Amino acid sequence: MIPQHTNLINGEWLAGTGYVPNVNPSNLADVIGEYAQADVSQLGAAVAAAQRAFPAWSISGIQARADALDKIGNEILARKEELGTLLSREEGKTRAEGIGEAARAGNIFKFFAGECLRLAGETLPSVRPGIGVEVTREPLGVIGVITPWNFPLAIPAWKIAPALAYGNCVVLKPADLVPGCAWALADIIQRSGIPAGVFNLVMGSGRVIGDALVNHPGITAVSFTGSVGVGQRIAAACAGHMKKMQLEMGGKNPQVVLDDADLNIAVELCVQSAFYSTGQRCTASSRLIVTDAIYPSFIHAMQQRMAAIQVGDALAAGTDIGPVSSLAQLEQDLSYVDIGKAEGARLVAGGERLLRDADGFYMAPALLVDSTPTMRINREEIFGPVASVIRVKDYDEALAVANDTPFGLSAGIATTSLKYATHFKRHSQAGMVMVNLPTAGVDYHVPFGGRKGSSYGPREQGRYAAEFFTTVKTAYTLA
Repeated sequence: MIPQHTNLINGEWLAGTGYVPNVNPSNLADVIGEYAQADVSQLGAAVAAAQRAFPAWSISGIQARADALDKIGNEILARKEELGTLLSREEGKTRAEGIGEAARAGNIFKFFAGECLRLAGETLPSVRPGIGVEVTREPLGVIGVITPWNFPLAIPAWKIAPALAYGNCVVLKPADLVPGCAWALADIIQRSGIPAGVFNLVMGSGRVIGDALVNHPGITAVSFTGSVGVGQRIAAACAGHMKKMQLEMGGKNPQVVLDDADLNIAVELCVQSAFYSTGQRCTASSRLIVTDAIYPSFIHAMQQRMAAIQVGDALAAGTDIGPVSSLAQLEQDLSYVDIGKAEGARLVAGGERLLRDADGFYMAPALLVDSTPTMRINREEIFGPVASVIRVKDYDEALAVANDTPFGLSAGIATTSLKYATHFKRHSQAGMVMVNLPTAGVDYHVPFGGRKGSSYGPREQGRYAAEFFTTVKTAYTLA
C-alpha cells in the first residue's frame, strides 16, 4: 500500500479532494507516497484557524515560543539522516546534500528559538519635556508562505521559524513536486506544543491554492520563493490588497575568474557553483566570466574536472550530482543547450540526457564556451546544470558584464588580488558577494537576498528577518 498524507488544518489532519503521487526523480518506479490536494474551502478553513489562533499566540510568553521552536529544531537535527534521505528521494539532490539541508533547517529553528528571547526595542526621550517614547516590534498576523521545490526543508524553515518566533501564525503552501518534506516538517511542528491553528499545511496546485492564499483577505503578508513570473503576479495581487510581501525570485549569477586566480580554486568553485545540486539553486553561477590570459587553460581544466563528475541516483554512494527534479525541468535544460548552440556558443562538455539503471531524469552537466553577453543562455535563468563561459579582456570588462543582468542575487570572483576583490565586493550589483568561494553557499544566521529582479522586500534569515515578520510601533507616554 502506498501511504497517504493529509493536510494539517487547525491541528487536525484532513483529507483533501484527492491525492497525487510523489515520484522519485532518480527512479520513476519509486512512489514515495500520495499527498492530499486541498480545495479553496480548505484553504479558507486554514486561514480562519490561523486568525482565531493569532490573538493568543501573538502575546504568548516568549519562553513558550522559544521552547517550541527549540523542540522543533532538536527533532529535525536528531532525524537529519532520515529527513535528508526523504529530501534526496523526492527532490533529487545527493543524500549528503539532503542531510546537510536537514541540519540547516534544524539550526534555523534553533536560531529563531533564541531570537524569541532577544526581542528588543528602544526607549527614547521625546523632544518635548516630560514625555517618553518607546519603539517596539509586533507581529503582523497570518503569514502566507509559498515555497519552492529546490530546498524543500531549508526554505520553509527560514520562513516559518521567524514567523512563529515573532508571534505570527502561518499557512504553508509547499511546491507540488516536494510535498513529502513539507508534510514531515508539519508533523514535527504539530507535535512541538504549538497551539492548534498557529501553523497550517495546505497542499495543492499553485494555480488553485497559491492564488487563493495570496488573495485571501485574512492573509496579512506573503513570503514567496519561486519563479520571476509567479513572483510578479504575487506582487501585483499583494499591492492591490495592500499586503506586505517578501519575494525571492530568479538569478543569473556571475562568477568572474581573473588572470591572477588560482586555477584549481577557480575551477572547483565554478563546478560547485554551476553544477552541484544539479544547478537547481537560485544562487548557482550559470555565467562564468573569464579573462583572456587564463581563458584557454580554464576551459581545459573545466573539461577535465567535469569528466570526473559522477551523475547518478541521489541516494547512491559516490554520486556527485543527482537527477533533474522533473521531466519538465529536464526538457527546459536540454532546450537551453540547443538554444546556446544555435546562438553560436560551442558545447565542449555534457549537455545530453543520460541513461542509468533506473529510469530517471538524468543529465550530463553542460559547458558552453565562446558565448556572448547578449545570448539568451546569458540573459535567462535556466535553473539546471548548464553553464556558459564569456571571454573578457580585463577586470573592468568582467565587472561590467557581471552587472549586465536584470538579476542581482549572488556574484563571485576568483582572484589573488586584494585590490580587485575589494573593488568587486563594493561594485558588484548583487545582494551577496563571494571571493574565492562558490556563489551557492550561504549561512543561516546572516541576511539572504538580492537586488533588481531577484528580490523584493526585506531580507530573509538572521536577525534581518524581523524587518518582514514584524511591524514597528511608536508609543508616547506622559511622565
